[in-house]
Amino acid sequence: MDIDLREAKETFIQESCELLQEMENALLSLEAAPHDQGLINSLFRSAHTIKGSSGVLGIGHVERFTHVVENLLSKVREGEIKIIRDIIEVLLECRDHISSLVELAADDAPGLPDSVCKKDAELIERLNVHLGQILHESGLDKVVEEAGGGRDEEGTKALTDAWHISLRFNQNVLREGMDPISFINYLSKMGEIISLTTLCNVPASEEMDAESCYTGFEIDFKSEFDKKSIEDVFEFVREDSSIAILPPNSRIDSYIELIQNSQEGGTLLGEILVKGGALTQTELDNALELQKANANGGKPGSERMAFIGEILVNEGMVSPEVVDAALERQKKAVGQKAREASTIRIDSNKLDNLINLVGELVISSANIGQHAQHLKNGGLAEAASVMLRLVEEVRETTMKIRMVPIGETFGRFNRVVRDIGKDCGKEIELIVSGGDTELDKNVVEKINDPLMHLVRNAADHGLERPDARVASGKTAKGTVRLNAYHDAGSIVIEVEDDGKGLNREKICEKAVVQGLAAPGQTLTDNEIFRLIFEPGFSTAEQVTKLSGRGVGMDVVKRNIESLRGTVDVESTEGRGTKVRIRLPLTLAIIDGFMVGVSGSNYVIPLDMVVECVELSAADRQAANKRNYINLRGEILPYIRLRDYFNEQGAASRFESIVIVQYAGQKVGLVVDELFGEVQTVIKSLGKAYKEVKGVSGATIMGNGRVALIIDVPRLIQSIGRITAVAV
Repeated sequence: MDIDLREAKETFIQESCELLQEMENALLSLEAAPHDQGLINSLFRSAHTIKGSSGVLGIGHVERFTHVVENLLSKVREGEIKIIRDIIEVLLECRDHISSLVELAADDAPGLPDSVCKKDAELIERLNVHLGQILHESGLDKVVEEAGGGRDEEGTKALTDAWHISLRFNQNVLREGMDPISFINYLSKMGEIISLTTLCNVPASEEMDAESCYTGFEIDFKSEFDKKSIEDVFEFVREDSSIAILPPNSRIDSYIELIQNSQEGGTLLGEILVKGGALTQTELDNALELQKANANGGKPGSERMAFIGEILVNEGMVSPEVVDAALERQKKAVGQKAREASTIRIDSNKLDNLINLVGELVISSANIGQHAQHLKNGGLAEAASVMLRLVEEVRETTMKIRMVPIGETFGRFNRVVRDIGKDCGKEIELIVSGGDTELDKNVVEKINDPLMHLVRNAADHGLERPDARVASGKTAKGTVRLNAYHDAGSIVIEVEDDGKGLNREKICEKAVVQGLAAPGQTLTDNEIFRLIFEPGFSTAEQVTKLSGRGVGMDVVKRNIESLRGTVDVESTEGRGTKVRIRLPLTLAIIDGFMVGVSGSNYVIPLDMVVECVELSAADRQAANKRNYINLRGEILPYIRLRDYFNEQGAASRFESIVIVQYAGQKVGLVVDELFGEVQTVIKSLGKAYKEVKGVSGATIMGNGRVALIIDVPRLIQSIGRITAVAV
């Protein structure tokens, strides 16, 4: 495949995915606002753009099917077909089918599988039921009117007005072997001649030439052909004859719509009119010649050069309304060009490589800074300081490039919730907030599947059926909420429902049966709710196609923890359940606070550090009896990193407590030394050290040594019971 064509195809597939998501969002919104013309226009534009782009690239199966969908949407937009639930259902299925066709185009499949062809034919048949038309297949590429169609319910008023052709033949047309009547006969084969008026401009008898033509015609002509096709009828007499083709009123409206909705990037008025079909290239060339002739014939400083739009209107080539629409489109195109000049698409692999290089630059700059301090050279130290500041700015700017709003991911769940409600006979409303919260693109991609599972569980297991909700004093419609916000250097994502909540007794019984808890064992709510993340654990009374097999929640937890995140559950029986996910904002580079323990270096994520205090002699003496201190009247549990990581080096005479906070909990980390802030490039520890508790990764320092990155959430979990006892 040609490189340019391959790139164009990749761009088409990427843009089609975005447009298909817009179609889905518009269709789901139309359920609540079926008369919203803005949503209908957006839906039509998406389908029209996919059809046009696929046609240009020769992806026939996409173009053919989308053309049929576009026909229905056109009728909806014109108000001839009203939006009802059945139409939304079939259009959603059509949207999914177009997505499948685009995927096949991405795979360069030589033909369509039988199942796809069957679905294609089924959906086209359903579309035609709503259109009320008979499909005349020509490779499934268009829907035409029924025989004798094109009229309203009474069958008397034509829905489409006629073209008007003003024709004046050159006097030499007969001498050149052309018969004017033959053109009229050919027109009659392309459509229906409604009326024909013959005009004769015959000179006086003494000036009359028997071989000259003095005839002209005014023709009203009804046809489905476009302006270019009608103009081509007069190809052999066009140069010397005077021909003006005026479109019907309804066609003028169509031109205006095509021009307004065009996604093609033309900024010249004539180019926009030609692409919109309102003007032929020949007419444009003639108008430009007239403009040039007027400019050359005018006296300097006498009159301004005529605008091309004025010439087109004065010569009867285009109606003023169409020119006005083209001028508006021209303004938008100019603005769009300006925006495109300031934004570019970047391959994600290139961006990842850039992040890696910036990470290496951070390490190298730290190394230079340490050497500058060691050499005690003032000029070198100052230069290194400036470089470190610039590297930090480069790092922050680079990381912002990869930050994307999570709202797009949230938007995909509207369809999921809607389909679950339909399949399960439930009324469900999805409420989304915090969609503009930004997160690393790689994290967004990896969190999609866990979120999908949690949303499905909330809608399928969490929410009751309408009759059960009403019986318990709730509204018939259940609610699933998605919320995202930043908190202490992390992003928190909450999936909440107002359903029946988790049944503590049932979870405990199931845990005893599966050997996860001992009979009669007393468990806290937090410990009980954590059991649902155990492999194979499920309390569902029946298995559905969505859930109930005990497969999924353990995968959710594993996937979230692989992103250095945590997941917690809160639930009140009869009122609902909330699942809270905490994730780091990025997986690549963070600001850290470096500490020392027995000669080893550790890095604590800076966003989680609250303050540092000295561990008093009295608290050190009491360390063997308790593991908490009184911090300004507040009990603060702490953990000695020396003991936790089994460091064997000599103990320091002075110790400090680094107070960290995560998920609203404060914990102290006892260390020997405080080194201060550092820029940290996160490196994976590899599979061999994947399960090391309390460590989320490592970083390479400027001197080449390795420092471990503290996993604060795991540390807080590990002393959770101690905290409870202390309180």
